[in-house]
Amino acid sequence: MRLFSDDLKQGEEIALVFAERGAGGRNILPQLGWDEVPAGAKSLALTCWVPDAPMEGGFWHWLALDIPVSTTGTVQGTPLPTGSVELQNDYGYRGYGGPNPPHGQVHRYIFTVWALDVAHLEVPADAKPAAVEELLKAHALASATLTPVFTSTI
Repeated sequence: MRLFSDDLKQGEEIALVFAERGAGGRNILPQLGWDEVPAGAKSLALTCWVPDAPMEGGFWHWLALDIPVSTTGTVQGTPLPTGSVELQNDYGYRGYGGPNPPHGQVHRYIFTVWALDVAHLEVPADAKPAAVEELLKAHALASATLTPVFTSTI
């Protein structure tokens, strides 16, 4: 399985437009694409996690589940396909939350696409992102990552 993007490049700086408003950005979802989804996959999930955040356990910027397996990517700035479920991120709202690290810090943003063996991932309403990650790992047939960086100047 592969994850790629016209907007994000491995190890390179994320454009400001994709960052949170507090970082001077517009919080626009970047374009992502994937291929080589394994046979038997019944749904996809997308996550973005930052291991460099100052809080224990890192920071979850995005958790999207139940994406139809026929989906081959996201379109910049547009919603996910019907039926997809976006969970609450560590900012406290549902959906994609762009970069906004403390001033002067460089953080890695690990975008992951997951191919799952279930069409619907049963997630308790009060599930914490780390628990969702454990469910994703338990049901993953394959996954792929893309890790750009962002440096705060505000």
